[in-house]
Amino acid sequence: MSGAAGPGANLTALRSHNAALVLRLLRDAGEDGVSRPELAGHTGLTPQAVSKITARLRTEGLAVEAGQRASTGGKPPAVLRLVPGARHAIGLQLDRDELTAVLVDLAGTPVAARTAPFDFGARAEEALAAATAEVRALLADAGTGLTETGTETGGATGGAAGGGLGGGLLGVGVAAPGPLDHGSGVLHRVTGFPQWDGFPLRDALAERLALPVVLDKDTNAAALGLVTTGTAASAAYLHLGTGLGAGLMLGGDVYRGARTDAGEFGHQVIQLDGPPCECGNRGCLEALCLAAVARDDHTDAARLLGVGAANLVRLLDIDRVLLGGRVVLADPEPYVRGVATMIAEDSARASRLPVPVDVVERGGRAVVEGAARLVLAPLFALG
Repeated sequence: MSGAAGPGANLTALRSHNAALVLRLLRDAGEDGVSRPELAGHTGLTPQAVSKITARLRTEGLAVEAGQRASTGGKPPAVLRLVPGARHAIGLQLDRDELTAVLVDLAGTPVAARTAPFDFGARAEEALAAATAEVRALLADAGTGLTETGTETGGATGGAAGGGLGGGLLGVGVAAPGPLDHGSGVLHRVTGFPQWDGFPLRDALAERLALPVVLDKDTNAAALGLVTTGTAASAAYLHLGTGLGAGLMLGGDVYRGARTDAGEFGHQVIQLDGPPCECGNRGCLEALCLAAVARDDHTDAARLLGVGAANLVRLLDIDRVLLGGRVVLADPEPYVRGVATMIAEDSARASRLPVPVDVVERGGRAVVEGAARLVLAPLFALG
């Protein structure tokens, strides 16, 4: 019978999920590692299942034995740890006027990075050529010996601890301005760049690079990075740069919405008779905020950002607001102060405690490193 998945498919998915849980625990344990009994205890898997999974991970070069735990009676248990350099992923951030690329290992640690001018308003072929060239230059900078197809040159084998990268490239995570469809990898009418509407960016890049590609909004990529590193579970990441958007972290996961279009934070109308916005509305938060930035009035920009943040806190009952983007990071203090003040005033009117406001920890790399985690997350049953 065609079109129906048999029990074997479900069993394969379950095995993959269990391996991802084990990999996540190995990743989180870091250099200290974790023993097989500890893995069984944390995952609820049987010792036999853990042994099979860890044997496969060792065969694939993703894990190695790294000493023993102190004995509590009987044979001391062996400790396993992740081999971060066994596989790598690329993160690519396509901003309106700048491209950033980063190569990370399995632990999400950057190995190499590049930044170059980029014209989001260029023809698709020119933009794709620029992105492809930067990926190739990134790999050359890293001295990896890896090709864009994810295989090594020179006969090196994957999985060895030390000595080059080993393994291969898992794929490329691309973070771009929204709106876009995360599921199909197609751009929609990016504000100010309507010519991209309906363009299959994911598939076009995958064809050029001969690598798997995952596409998401820049703010969602940053949110995924915050979730997978344990930075935030119920929060909003507000990104103010050449545009204004939000990444939403709800219940320990990234919230993308039914059409993967959640987080168009900058296009909430807060002034009905306000100036026109490139999205077609008037009085959008993004238009007002960017106008204040353009006249170098960062106090007013922060106040406006705070109005929108207070609306979001009321709507979603989140417990933290994180700020990022090049405008904020150029001078964070007035933005943290201004947003926190507006949230505190609104919370006082609602007889609620205000939520904390912070600058995202990884600064200007939050989006591009989050883009790389779009590729890594499924390996650890995340995202």
